[in-house]
Order: sequence, then structure tokens, then C-alpha cells
Amino acid sequence: MGLALQKTITLVLFIGIGFALKAKFGNKDQVNGIKNIILTIALPATIFVALMGVKIELSLLFLPVLALAFNFIMFLLTPLILKAFQISKDSSFGRTLIMLLPSLAPGLSCFPFILEYLGEESLANAALADVGNKLFVLIVLYIVAMNWYYKRNTEDHSSSKGKIKSLLLSLLKEPINMVMILAIVLLSFNLHLENLPVFLSDAFIRMGALMTPLVLMFIGLAVKVKKDGVAVVLSVLCCRAGVSLLLSAGLIAALGLGGNAALLAIVFPLSSCSFWPFAHMSAFSAREEIKHVSDSEKTFDSELAVLVLACSLPFSTILILTVLSSGVVFTHMHFLIISAVGLLALGIIPQLIKKIFFSGSQEDSSKEEKLEHRMVEHAE
Repeated sequence: MGLALQKTITLVLFIGIGFALKAKFGNKDQVNGIKNIILTIALPATIFVALMGVKIELSLLFLPVLALAFNFIMFLLTPLILKAFQISKDSSFGRTLIMLLPSLAPGLSCFPFILEYLGEESLANAALADVGNKLFVLIVLYIVAMNWYYKRNTEDHSSSKGKIKSLLLSLLKEPINMVMILAIVLLSFNLHLENLPVFLSDAFIRMGALMTPLVLMFIGLAVKVKKDGVAVVLSVLCCRAGVSLLLSAGLIAALGLGGNAALLAIVFPLSSCSFWPFAHMSAFSAREEIKHVSDSEKTFDSELAVLVLACSLPFSTILILTVLSSGVVFTHMHFLIISAVGLLALGIIPQLIKKIFFSGSQEDSSKEEKLEHRMVEHAE
């Protein structure tokens, strides 16, 4: 049995343990507690250790720019994905998906696997790239959501300058960003992990060791098996992944990447959708609820957003594990493009077949079919 396969089985085993322990964590707050430990302790410590072992070069500052460019390109391409599903970009369904699909949450869905398969240097590069993604999901998507809300609710003239300021402050106060700033400052004085007091470096190493098992068990605990609309959402996520692979192929070809750098360029964009766009949408949906706006007239669809987030994490985990456990197979351009086209076909073809052969044949008999029916109603 190959080493990569054995490592994959070990990681999947941790996910299975988390899934088996779901009954012991019936309270949602308990699961969120584990998530908070990961995001505030284990993940920042791991990133700090990784950064302290990397030689910071000016060229690495290009990584956040690349991630930000990916976010914007996906934002512009998402309406085309929606068009394939006959979903109007001006519907609540369309606006919700446009907010979610370009966003990335690599902390839970990508970083643990990058560390295990590609090493600390690749993890440090991924953490730097995530700075650009955070700027997009925290600032750009909030401004987009705000503009859509005010366009539909012209009578609401409340100011959002304070909200944008608080988002910028939260970006600085986030533990991951704080340790990244600390690491960069220390490296600028040519101080590395071995130069720190042993008790301090050992504490960071031990805290970082918690990350992989905790994240994997969290994935097992958080995964929810639902039937309501899953088929439609998974089809959309397949198209998102297919487009991401095509963009990765273009980046690899343009920069001549290979080895770990190419794999990083592939798996980072496959990260699950971020929670932050959902938080932005929820804030504006709360305003509409106060004004008793009907569900059909709301700017965003919170039910759809929750479903996308619930499906996105396990879906991205499976894809990232598949890519990394396959070694350098996915770095071959022809295989990467074939995989991208295959995911696009897997997402679009079943929906086309269903619409051609089953549209109008019978009334919806399940919540999934009702969700699809509502999506068609919002089509152009």
C-alpha cells in the first residue's frame, strides 16, 4: 500500500471518528466550541510555526494578489454558471450563489491537507494567499451585498460606514492575521523559531499539532446528510470546482508551475465556500424581516445559503483529498483539463436531462423538487 494512500486512509479515519461521535455532540454549541479552538488556537499556531520556518521574499507578496484575482474572476463567472441552470442573477437564489461561490474558506477545508501532504512551506504560502481572499470576503462582498440591499430597499437610508470600519478591525484582530503579522515582524529582524525561547516555540508546536485531528473530526461532526435540494446544490458545486480547475490550469501554464507549487495552485481554489458572505446576507435579511418583507421579495435566500455551506465543506474535502493523494497526477495539464471538463459535465448534464425528460411530468413530491421548482420560477 502506497504511503499517500495510507496517509489518506488515516485522515479519512479521523473524519469517520468525528462522524461516529455526532451523538455525543448533540448540542450545536459544543461543535462550534471545537471550531473556535481550531480557528483561534490550533490553526494560528500551525501557521505561525510554518511562517517562522520560511524565508520571506518580496515575490511572496504576489500570492494575496493572485488569490484576490481568483475571487474576482469567479465572481464575474458565477452568473454564467447560473445561466446553465436557468437561474436569474437578479433573483434571491442568484444573488445568494453569486455571494457564496467566489468565496473561499481554506482554514477548515484545505490547510490541514496542505500541511500533511505538501509541508509547512506550502502551508505558509497558502496562509499568505488567504490574506487576499479575506479582503474579498470581508470587504468586497459586504459592499456588494449592501448595494443589492439598498437597490431593493430604497427607503432604508441607514449608514453602513461603521459596519465597514468594524469589518476592517475584525480583519486585523483575527488570530490568524495577528500571528501572521507577528511572524513577519520577527522574520524582518532575522528571528526564526529556533531563536525564540524553548518554552515559547514548544508551546506553538504543541498547539499546532492539534490542528489536523481536530479539523478532521470537526468535519465529521459538522457534516449533515440531507436530501432537501442537495442534488441541485452539488451540481452547482461541481461546476464551481470545474471552473476553478480551469483557472488553476491557466495559472500553472502561465507561470510554469510544477510540483508542490502546482498542487497548491490546484487545491487552494477548491476550498469550501466561506461563512462570511452568509453573515453579510444574514445581516441584511434581518433588516428585511423587521420590515416584514416576504420570502419571495427578499434580497437573499438564507435557506439556500445554509444548504450550500452544509454541502460545500464535505464536497471540497473529498476533492482536495483526491487531488493530493494522487500525487503529481493532477499537475499534468491534460489530466487537469479533462478533470475540469468532467466536473462541469457532471454538474450540468444531470440537470439538463432532468429538465428535458421529467419537467412537468409530475408535481413536486419532495422538498428537493420544491427547491428546484422555486429556482426555475426565478429564472430569466
